[in-house]
Amino acid sequence: MHILELPSFFPPHGGLFCLEQAKALKQAGHEVRIVSIVELSVTTDRWLYLTAPWREERREMDGIEVFGQYMRAVPKEVHRNVHRWISLCCEAVERYVRRYGKPDVLHAHCCKSAGMAARELSRRLGIPFVITEHIPKGLFERDFGEGWQRHRWLMNEMKEAYEAADKVVPVSRELVDDLTPFFGRAYQYQAISNIIDTDFYSYRERTSLAGRPFRFCCLAVADIHRKGYDVLAEAMKHLGDDVELHIAGQGTDGRALRQLFANRQNVRFHGELDRSDVRRLLLESDALVLPSRSEVQPLVLLEALSTGIPAVSTECVGPSARLAVGCRYVPVGDACALAEAMRATMRIKPSPEFSEAVRSIASPQVVAKKLTALFEDAIGRYSSFAERI
Repeated sequence: MHILELPSFFPPHGGLFCLEQAKALKQAGHEVRIVSIVELSVTTDRWLYLTAPWREERREMDGIEVFGQYMRAVPKEVHRNVHRWISLCCEAVERYVRRYGKPDVLHAHCCKSAGMAARELSRRLGIPFVITEHIPKGLFERDFGEGWQRHRWLMNEMKEAYEAADKVVPVSRELVDDLTPFFGRAYQYQAISNIIDTDFYSYRERTSLAGRPFRFCCLAVADIHRKGYDVLAEAMKHLGDDVELHIAGQGTDGRALRQLFANRQNVRFHGELDRSDVRRLLLESDALVLPSRSEVQPLVLLEALSTGIPAVSTECVGPSARLAVGCRYVPVGDACALAEAMRATMRIKPSPEFSEAVRSIASPQVVAKKLTALFEDAIGRYSSFAERI
């Protein structure tokens, strides 16, 4: 099968979930490549905005061919930027087709903007498209206002792309309910987990607790309210000095977070870590704590469990994304409940059972098998429909 991946976001702005799926699908025997358009902001990407190449570049990432191009966004011109992104993506895919022929299926990651581009390309090329959705309601409302008060034209265009897709693939079942106020549910969907590299994040024995504190880690960007760091800071007041907390993620070594945990000698700040250092921190920890107020499918939770350590999370993680072993769930915003669950988790030993539970739902082999079946079904139904008309 010839699969073309279209990520809405790609490095340096995230989007590695697309690369992981591309690698898994290639390993399963498919022809897979990525076409990416990376939108740059004049404020947050100032240096790259000025210096990034203007032309498409081909590179190889972990064995996957990537055809990438940067787009300089015009400040406050959302309509112009979205449609420019779609136009550039369509042009890039048309060049791709001249090189490699038409793919059998287009796989867009996030409806904004790749899903909208995939809809247009599906019309032009006469092939089906699938949208994997990662973004929760809260992030859309952060950008476009509560109830999507700004740029409702974009909400409507995304809704049309959802409904035109052969299948929408939310990374958790609850994401469909979360987004219903915006996009309704008049579309076909099937929830499939994101991939965890279960060989990289594999089970390891931990060092003995004798003579050292119990180590919790929290890996999340420094969005204090959404990630619940204020709740975690309050929960830590209920725990003794025999507990260490290691915090890592983009911005976590900044002033705001340090002030939140002021006078706590047992809290360490690591800042942003690369993939290898994330694994190192997980392997040096005894448990993970995730106090978030909003999550779709927190991959760090699965990564931690895959290394064998237990975890504490809030109930913002939907039931369909929860594992039956290894993790305790507490109400959102309840510092006392969080502290109690952390204390109870200190009595749980790391176990390979947690790692096997993650492998059963999120390993590259499992996810690739599910996506293959979904794509084959999409191609078959699209071909059948085309023959009838």
